[in-house]
Amino acid sequence: MEGFTEILQAATAAVQTEYFLLPLHGADPIYRERVYCYELYHQLRSRWPENTHYRLNGEVDKRNHPYFHDEEQPKPDLLVHEPGAGDNFAAIEVKAAGAANQKITKDLTTLSLFAQRAGYRRLIYLIYGAAAEHDVARVRACAAQQESLPLIELWLHTTPAQMAYRATQPAGREREG
Repeated sequence: MEGFTEILQAATAAVQTEYFLLPLHGADPIYRERVYCYELYHQLRSRWPENTHYRLNGEVDKRNHPYFHDEEQPKPDLLVHEPGAGDNFAAIEVKAAGAANQKITKDLTTLSLFAQRAGYRRLIYLIYGAAAEHDVARVRACAAQQESLPLIELWLHTTPAQMAYRATQPAGREREG
């Protein structure tokens, strides 16, 4: 999808502090992935081009889908695809900085499944939070432990109201996107 990188950058730049780091009554603010994802979805949709057949969907449940086995029930945070047509552009997983290695591995596995089973061409792992840059090495280590991991773009969003940027690939060679 032409222009998707720019749309993603603009959308992340529009995520304000209260969606990035959720204020709590009587406690310090915390990262909440759902809050961030819903706002990111809103910001992406508000910038979505009218002249594309691709649609943005959030948390599409793949239970009983012919691409996936019953024991696998992946549910990525965001999908860019043409529903019902098999034209699959991007699968996106989002995680707050500091996530456990087990959660990182699960997200990388989900992205891998969407490439291998459904032909998604761009796989994006977006980490948000002030310490997102500290997670790069851990993501790479988790990726190195997986066999046949496809190319995954690692994006970091370290500051609210500023755009996310593509840091590196967790595994494999660099590719344009």
